[in-house]
Amino acid sequence: MDELTVIENKIYEIRGQKVMLDFDLAEMYGVETKNLNKAVKRNIERFPEDFMFQLTTEERSNLRFQIGTSSWGGTRYLPFAFTEQGVAMLSGILRSSQAIEINIKIIRAFVRMRQYMLSNVSKQELDELRKRIEYLEEDVSSDRESYESQFEELFTAFAKVSAIIQSKTNPLDRVKIQGFKNKDDK
Repeated sequence: MDELTVIENKIYEIRGQKVMLDFDLAEMYGVETKNLNKAVKRNIERFPEDFMFQLTTEERSNLRFQIGTSSWGGTRYLPFAFTEQGVAMLSGILRSSQAIEINIKIIRAFVRMRQYMLSNVSKQELDELRKRIEYLEEDVSSDRESYESQFEELFTAFAKVSAIIQSKTNPLDRVKIQGFKNKDDK
């Protein structure tokens, strides 16, 4: 398995966002989780809620079930989740050459996942969205109520496309069958 695939397997979807957890990042950077979190707390102004958030007890329990492990070594805190922007911001506070190299790989993994999702939206689905947006752009009026309802329609259209993209199966989630090789396998 290549490095990007290993990193992609550590990207989870929580609260509708693709994130990486502090303990996975710390492992990749070669530091202890508590030291990573100390560095983040010293620079907390760089990490707004859309860059980093702390998991709830329920989210941690769901993630444990998803990962398939019964314990995380007795951690006494709820893990922090970093979005792609949060991971990028980590490069500004972790200055080792290993951290910089790992950050580049993580950003590439996020980009590769996004490209995969976008490439699996059909032309028909994209054309439908384009037509809907064009219709809304042409029909925007100065009437405030009409304007608000049209934006609501636009956001609904975006939500539908987002749901379509998320519903596409990711080949990275497939279970590998012993004895069969893909053309990319070595």
